[in-house]
Amino acid sequence: MNKKEEGLSEPVWNLPELLERVDNDQVLLRELLDIFKEDFPQTLRSLKTAVTGEDLKSSSRLSHTLKGMLSSLGATRAAAAASKLEALSSAGETTSLHAALNALESEAESLLPELDAYMTEVRR
Repeated sequence: MNKKEEGLSEPVWNLPELLERVDNDQVLLRELLDIFKEDFPQTLRSLKTAVTGEDLKSSSRLSHTLKGMLSSLGATRAAAAASKLEALSSAGETTSLHAALNALESEAESLLPELDAYMTEVRR
């Protein structure tokens, strides 16, 4: 199995790990997800702007921020994509930035519906 296949075998979102982190506190988890859903789109838009403008310092900083946000939610694949983007930005590799951003956006597209479904379920 190659590295790409290994990454895709990981869950989009590790809910059991996250529930353990918050001591199964559903209210706290909902609040964390609400904060994430509010902050994530703006941070991702800012990152897109930085990548498009080849602003490596901002790309690195914003990628780092997203990596932390995603890691704290157990979104391992998206966090790994953000980490790769951070590393490329820090290394000054502008040729690979757009592909890395596309990978992060793809992971976010997989993650966000799962978060929405969970939030809908726990609000019942």
